[in-house]
Amino acid sequence: MIKIDSTNLTKVKRVHGLSLNDLRADAAKIKNLLKKIESRKQGFYKVIDDTTVIGKIGAYAKKHRYSHKNIVVLGIGGSALGTICLQQSLKHLFHNELDSSSRYPRLHVLDNIDPALMTEICDVIDIKTTLFIVITKSGTTPETLSQYFFFMEKVKAKRLNPKDHFVFITGHGKSLLRKISRETDIPIFDIPENVGGRFSVLTAVGLLPAALMGINIKKLVEGAREMRKSFLNTNSSRNLPFLLAASQFRLLNKGKTINVMMPYSQKLIRFADWYSQLLAESIGKKGIGITPVSALGVTDQHSQNQLYNEGPNDKLFIFIKLAGPGPKLSIKAPGDNRETAYMKNLTFGKLMDTEMLGTIGALTENDRPNLTVEIDQIDEFHLGGLFMLFEAATAFLGEMLDINAYDQPGVERSKQITKKLLTKN
Repeated sequence: MIKIDSTNLTKVKRVHGLSLNDLRADAAKIKNLLKKIESRKQGFYKVIDDTTVIGKIGAYAKKHRYSHKNIVVLGIGGSALGTICLQQSLKHLFHNELDSSSRYPRLHVLDNIDPALMTEICDVIDIKTTLFIVITKSGTTPETLSQYFFFMEKVKAKRLNPKDHFVFITGHGKSLLRKISRETDIPIFDIPENVGGRFSVLTAVGLLPAALMGINIKKLVEGAREMRKSFLNTNSSRNLPFLLAASQFRLLNKGKTINVMMPYSQKLIRFADWYSQLLAESIGKKGIGITPVSALGVTDQHSQNQLYNEGPNDKLFIFIKLAGPGPKLSIKAPGDNRETAYMKNLTFGKLMDTEMLGTIGALTENDRPNLTVEIDQIDEFHLGGLFMLFEAATAFLGEMLDINAYDQPGVERSKQITKKLLTKN
């Protein structure tokens, strides 16, 4: 189960927070907002019904996951962040360092073209036992294509068959990858045209690498479908994405132009990174925007909390809390030391939860608006629900702000300038 506790929004001074009436006032707008979202003809909340694609991905993964020791994802932005989150959240935190006899391949995501990254990855993989997943919706992304050409040369140098070492994930139309696939028989998976990159984690973009790692993708989409029920519910008390978006919208109008997402879980910090792109690229338009910040509890209590408590009051804090206790790990503190007596019979989980309450309490005392998203546990079902919760909230927020949450003209312009500069050389 996923819940949102927004009570602390009402405990801070009204100038910085919200009243219960504020939280209820927009309820009548849900039906109209859903109509506007539907008119955009976006598929992020519909693609999860395509059981044929899910079956195809599962079959490919079952056939190939045991024949490769390494999976290398070549992609950037929306083609990478969801997969990084899936690995960090659902696999062992040190999956790649586990014994080489581990059942599933190691995963590396190359989300940059820094030559140091490109060179040093070659020191830890054997091309002969590596599968490269090339992801670009347009099929023309220069960063991804340059990576593909680099590793294709290495595959050819080993006299290997490319179709055994590459798989493409791309959009329809005139994608260069489709042309290459026809010429080389390299397998290809589709990115639906009505699903943008930052909304694509529940398409082949995220599901194929996940399945190859042994993640249960059926449970992922089941969790997303469950949250979709909440998203499409016109009862505001049951619509979690609407509650989140309405809080962001009203607080933005009160000058809260920064949203800090702070999960109290090591496994969810990459979820905060994934959300940073979703929020920034979807909402930052027409001089409007919310700046996302990723923080990690308890780590960033010691690096950011001073600013958060006594700096500018321009932020909404979104905490993610695990309802379950997690692994029970006791702290072996000596009971006869007065300075550490409070640690006697304490667990790491209890200490972490208490520090979260302390952080939330201090922020609330200092009139810093905050809410908490609570999940029962970190597994495929709940992570799928979290993806849908924040994608759907972003869709609502776009309509509330009267902007198109699905385009990215600022990104496209930088791409155009880059290509123009390169063609001059």
